[in-house]
Amino acid sequence: MIRTEEMLLNVGPQHPSTHGVFRIVLKIDGETIIEATPVIGYLHRGTEKLAENLQYTQIIPYTDRMDYLAAMTNNYVICHAVETMMSLEIPERAEYLRVIVMELGRIASHLVWFGTYLLDIGAMSPFLYAFREREAIINMLNEICGARLTFNYMRVGGVKWDAPDGWIEKVRDFVPYMREELAGYHDLVTGNEIFLNRVKGIGYYTKEEALNFSLSGANLRCTGTNWDLRKDEPYSIYDRFDFDVPVFHTGDAWARYQCRMQEIEESLKIVEQAVEQFPKEGPVMAKVPRIIKPPKGEAFVRIESPRGEIGCYIASEGKKEPYRLKFRRPSFYNLQILPKLLVGENISNLITILGGIDIVLGEVDG
Repeated sequence: MIRTEEMLLNVGPQHPSTHGVFRIVLKIDGETIIEATPVIGYLHRGTEKLAENLQYTQIIPYTDRMDYLAAMTNNYVICHAVETMMSLEIPERAEYLRVIVMELGRIASHLVWFGTYLLDIGAMSPFLYAFREREAIINMLNEICGARLTFNYMRVGGVKWDAPDGWIEKVRDFVPYMREELAGYHDLVTGNEIFLNRVKGIGYYTKEEALNFSLSGANLRCTGTNWDLRKDEPYSIYDRFDFDVPVFHTGDAWARYQCRMQEIEESLKIVEQAVEQFPKEGPVMAKVPRIIKPPKGEAFVRIESPRGEIGCYIASEGKKEPYRLKFRRPSFYNLQILPKLLVGENISNLITILGGIDIVLGEVDG
């Protein structure tokens, strides 16, 4: 019998330009993980407390930084919460622009996940292809809002400004291009035997466990739970579009991969329909006061971000700053299941499990 000793292994923290400032302390016996402790908080910036001294419009840039792969979605949730409190009616053209940029952002986010996930488990080419397509999206978002990462395009009552001339046509042309490239991803990766051996049956959990841990997004839908807020609690104008919610049942890294890849296809469907239905003219901003003061009361809204369910709670005293602000961040909840997934696993499966969960640490720490 080979004598072994337990040892502690620090994974991270890593530089924020890679996968976030995240540390996980592993206790291993040989090559088997017997204890896993995630350590978070390296990126904590006190967004919710800072918001108590900021006007509502000033809070929006802080949401860009919560999830730097889905800034448009986070912009929207704070605006949606304030608009709900004020019972604002958003111009139709603004709603279409919001949906288009949010779904383009969802595709770009999933492309980063796809590329870095494959890179982490040993494949170089998919990373280069994914970032090539992401660059096309980033260029379009840069053109409409003036930024490449922290987009800051949403405003309470609509969007900052209208789409530039020819922008909608560029989005329309992007859809068939992305579909063709997505088919190439499947040819390269999805049927690859080495990849399948790395992800099938790894990081498994049940539907009940997913619900108990409050998982959402692809991390929930991979267990057979059909739940997507765009369908089940429609917001904005999502009820106008015909799209499916990808659901798989094996609850492993393979199912999570399939969910996200199919979500790219479904987002392309939404973008395609939004471009075809896009109003030819109209305002992109509702009539809102210069200084926004929601009435006294509280509101909670939730939407579907690329990571899962993101919620925003606001308590107002009728002033220009919120009395309290709280975000329900999907990555924070998705992270909680990691110890359960890692204990008993071989150390070689660590990256497959970590990457498959798809967390953004800025969103965890706030």
